[in-house]
Amino acid sequence: MRRSVAAPIWLLLLALVLVAIISAAAGIHRGRQSAQPFFTVAAASGPDSGVPFNGSFAPIVKKVIPSVVNISSTHIVQTPLNPLFEDPFFKRFFGGVPRKEKEHSLGSGVVMSPDGYVLTNSHVVEGGTDIEVSFGDQAQIPARIVGTDARTDLAVIKLDRSGLTPLPLGDSSQVQVGDIALAIGDPFGIGRTVTMGIVSATSRGNLGIEGEEDFIQTDAAINPGNSGGALINARGELIGINTAILSPTGGNLGIGFAVPSNMARFAMEQISKSGRVIRGYLGVVIQPLTTDLAKQFGFNGTNGALIREVEAGSPAEQAGLKQGYIVTAINGKPVTDSRNLQLAISQMAPGSTVNLSVFNDGRQQQVSVKLAEEPAQGKK
Repeated sequence: MRRSVAAPIWLLLLALVLVAIISAAAGIHRGRQSAQPFFTVAAASGPDSGVPFNGSFAPIVKKVIPSVVNISSTHIVQTPLNPLFEDPFFKRFFGGVPRKEKEHSLGSGVVMSPDGYVLTNSHVVEGGTDIEVSFGDQAQIPARIVGTDARTDLAVIKLDRSGLTPLPLGDSSQVQVGDIALAIGDPFGIGRTVTMGIVSATSRGNLGIEGEEDFIQTDAAINPGNSGGALINARGELIGINTAILSPTGGNLGIGFAVPSNMARFAMEQISKSGRVIRGYLGVVIQPLTTDLAKQFGFNGTNGALIREVEAGSPAEQAGLKQGYIVTAINGKPVTDSRNLQLAISQMAPGSTVNLSVFNDGRQQQVSVKLAEEPAQGKK
C-alpha cells in the first residue's frame, strides 16, 4: 500500500518541477517582450491608426515643436512719481510728469496657418509695441496684432512669412480626464521647453480668471512665459492654449489651465475675419439652478439655467421667453448649468436660429430664437 501511494507523489513532484521550468522560460520570454512596444497611441493621421510607443514622445515633439514660437512684446508703462516729488519745491527742479519706461514681456504662441497667423494669449501682446516672434534660436521676426479678445484672453498676430508649419487642431470636446498632455512653450524666456502630464479636469470655470471660462486643467508644468503656448495630446494635436496657473508663488504647482481648442478655433476664425470676436446675443440674465430653486419651480434636478431677467426688445423677449423659465437644452443638447448656456450662445453667429427646450409651469416646450449680435458690453 505504501509503494502504491508513493508513486503518485513522485510523479506529482516531477510535474511540479516541469511546470516551474516552463514558467521560468515563459518569464524570460516576457522579459524580452518588455523591450518591445507595450501599448500604442493613435497616430496623428487618425484616431483609428495606432503607432508603436517605445517610451518616448520625441517623434511627436519633433513634429510639432516647429509650430510653437517665442513671443516678445514691448509695453510703454508710466512709473508713478515718488510722493516726495509732489512737493512744489521738487517739482520746480525735477518736474511733475511721471516717467515713461519700456517694459518687455515674454510669452509663447502657436502657428495656425502656413501664411503666418499665430494664436497666443491676449495678455502677452495686448497694448504692446515692437512685437517680435522667433522660432527657437532663429532671428526674431516682426509681427502685428490682428485682434484680441479679452473675454477668452486670446489674440491673433500675423507674421510676414509663408511656408510655415501649422499645428493640427484637435477636438477639445473629446478630451478626457486622464489623457496624456504635453505643454510646449518658453517658460521664463529660457527657450522652448516640453513638459508632460495628464488632463486633470475639463470644463473648469467660475475661477474669476477670464470672462469666459471652460478651461482644460493639467498637471503638466506651466510657468510664466508658457502663456500662449500649446497643450497637445498624444497624437500631436492642439487641444488647448496654455493661459494661467493657480499658484501663490507664481511657479508651477501642478494646477495649470488651458483654453480649449474648440473655443480657440472660434475666436481665431472671428478675429482673423473681423479683427474681433462677434458673439451671438440672446438677451437674458441667467443664474445657476440650485436645489431650492428647482423645488420652488417644480423642476426635477439641477441641470439647466434659470432665466432671472429678460431684456426689453431682446431676441429672447421677441421669442416669448420669460422670467422663471428654465432652459434645459439648446439645439437638442442638454444644458448642464448657466455657464454652459452662456458659452454655447456666445459661440454662435448672430442671425442664426437656436431651438431652446424650456421648462415652464410644469411642462416642457420648444422655443425658437433668432440671435442678434451681442452689444459691446452685452449680456447673454
